[in-house]
Amino acid sequence: MIRTIRAKFILGFFVIFTVFFLILNQWVTRNIEAGNRSAISDSLIDLKKNSNNYIRQSFLTHHFTSDEIYFEQIAEDMGTDLQHTASGGVGMYSLAGELLYTSDQSNFKAGGDDLAKAMQGKTAYTIAKINGEVSILYAYPVVVNGTKVGIIRFAKDFTPLYEQSRAMQRTIFFIALAVFTAAFLFSYILSRHVTVPLVKLMQASNEVKDGNLHVRIAFKRKDEIGSLATNFSSMIEKLREQFLTIEKDRDRLEELIDHRKRFFDNVTHELKTPLTTIMGYSEIILMNGAKDPVIFRKGMGHIMDESKRLHDMVLRLLEMSKASEGGNNFERVDAARILRDVSESMAIKAKRYKKTIHCKASHDLFVYGQSDRLRQLFINLLDNAIKYSSANSEIEVTAHLDAQAVRIVVTNEGETISPSNLEKIFEPYYRAGNVVNEEVSAGLGLSISKSIVDEHQGLIRITSNNGQTSVQIELSFMNAERK
Repeated sequence: MIRTIRAKFILGFFVIFTVFFLILNQWVTRNIEAGNRSAISDSLIDLKKNSNNYIRQSFLTHHFTSDEIYFEQIAEDMGTDLQHTASGGVGMYSLAGELLYTSDQSNFKAGGDDLAKAMQGKTAYTIAKINGEVSILYAYPVVVNGTKVGIIRFAKDFTPLYEQSRAMQRTIFFIALAVFTAAFLFSYILSRHVTVPLVKLMQASNEVKDGNLHVRIAFKRKDEIGSLATNFSSMIEKLREQFLTIEKDRDRLEELIDHRKRFFDNVTHELKTPLTTIMGYSEIILMNGAKDPVIFRKGMGHIMDESKRLHDMVLRLLEMSKASEGGNNFERVDAARILRDVSESMAIKAKRYKKTIHCKASHDLFVYGQSDRLRQLFINLLDNAIKYSSANSEIEVTAHLDAQAVRIVVTNEGETISPSNLEKIFEPYYRAGNVVNEEVSAGLGLSISKSIVDEHQGLIRITSNNGQTSVQIELSFMNAERK
């Protein structure tokens, strides 16, 4: 089984060239043969026309009651004259096929398909090819004044015509062979020009597969293969850089995990002290606090103090957690894909409230951001749209590229929001309308959404007219070339 591209190239070109060469040779042979037959037919037609003119003139000078008898009497004279005119052998026959005269007995053997057809009143000729020589036997009935009087048979040599045709055919054959040979050699060289670099690329890719990221390929050529080799080397270099980055991130992650373990151990110890105090005084109060006001007040005071300390500690932990997250893990993410995923997952909740989500997002809408934060942004927007849209309505979600900005729009039908409410809608804990389900809204969804958009240096705005509310977001589009 042929596996290499080079072998497939060579075999394919060889088969194609061989088939076309055979077809061309067959076509040339047929056309040359057809040309020869056409030349022979034209020559014989002229010969018949000239012979008929001569015979008519001979019959005009004599008047016999039987033209057939006269034909037999002057057959030798006419044959002799026609021999010089025809430049070939001449045979004169009666209508019954009896030989009356022949210029060369060897040329006119008894019988023959042409003679048989002439006896039937037809004009015919046969071609004989012997030892490279080509001769024609041509016979037709002689008609004088509408009456058949005899048969004339010619023998002509057409060997020069066929030799000329064979010479032409050989010339075409060798020219075609030379052209096809040159084309085949060119194809072979071209296949090597293509396959040799591909083999080197394959070998290099095998080394990369085995873990060698220091392999490099460079071809001194400016075509597509040269560009492929350059891109391959660049890809390997980027892979090496990425692996180095991954190794550094792995070390940093291990260090961070160790740091967080120590941190949580300390936090657990710190949280344990106020909780122990609160639990202890709670038990004391539960046992006899109602009977002893002093113990009750003292216990409640300790519980309040430790509760405040615990509250402050939790707030500090939250602040530390937020600070540790930072904003450094931004990357190139597909906002359209995240939006489609969120729309699909939120469709279940929408269906529960007899609403549907229709998402139409273009592909490859890349932005520079955090996928988790963008997912939270889209969840908040769709959750708000579900809560505040009318029953049995459809929520439209679209995302497309507008100039160099990714524009995302979430539209729902419901109560129109007044301009005064729109001014405060992004404030924390603010609610512009009533929620239509059993869940309680704290009024933080749009505030958090705005903070996420601000983190991504984007724009967010809300419009509400004629019972239709739209949230529009613009994020900077990130091209593939942008780093």
